[in-house]
Amino acid sequence: MDYEYAPLRLPPNVDRVTAAVQLAIQAEFSGWELARVRLFRDGTRQVVLRRRRVNQPQPGLSY
Repeated sequence: MDYEYAPLRLPPNVDRVTAAVQLAIQAEFSGWELARVRLFRDGTRQVVLRRRRVNQPQPGLSY
């Protein structure tokens, strides 16, 4: 399997529910899945999304 990755950084003012909803929308409409989440002391989350690489173009991330 060949994957493409998209790193995201969520600021500390984004709560867990809001982050989950944003990531669920990306998963539903763009085919991304959660690969890794790191929570830092200041509340910042570093998220890595992945999806299978295909020959057809797929929609990118929306912020």
